[in-house]
Amino acid sequence: MASLIETLIDVLDKENTEYEGLTELSERKTSAIVGGDVEKLQEILGYEQRFIDNINKLDAKREENVNDICNVLNLPKEGMKIEKIVDMLSGQPEEQAALEEVHLRLKRTLSRLTKINENNKMLLQESMDMIEFELNLARNSVVAPQTGNYSKGAYEQQNTFPVAGGFDAKQ
Repeated sequence: MASLIETLIDVLDKENTEYEGLTELSERKTSAIVGGDVEKLQEILGYEQRFIDNINKLDAKREENVNDICNVLNLPKEGMKIEKIVDMLSGQPEEQAALEEVHLRLKRTLSRLTKINENNKMLLQESMDMIEFELNLARNSVVAPQTGNYSKGAYEQQNTFPVAGGFDAKQ
């Protein structure tokens, strides 16, 4: 059982390291978004994908490890969380403290990453809104301006051309 807990602590520590790297990339992404540097943003997205792949592998290892712990302790696997495992380790204070510490570190890292990503999402939305505004402005500058060409009914008259076959050659 002790080796399973040590393995879990190790996996959570590695996961935290990967998330810290992802957090650093997200901070770099913020500066790329603000600077409008699309090439740098694409480069960062490539690096992010590598971190995400590593995190997915570690997540699978963590889940497998938690399942092994549940099997050893004859506990249901569904709904098992790290907090429950920490609580169950009350008889082993060193392992309990180590697991709780790495878990809290991971939660703090994830919280920070979430805040940065929410900020990046907001910045990207503002950039998209600005681009849409500029496109609308460009489209409207091509359209001829409306003039006060009103009929008796106060409706703006449209300059329409006669339909095909409506040409009078006798005039």
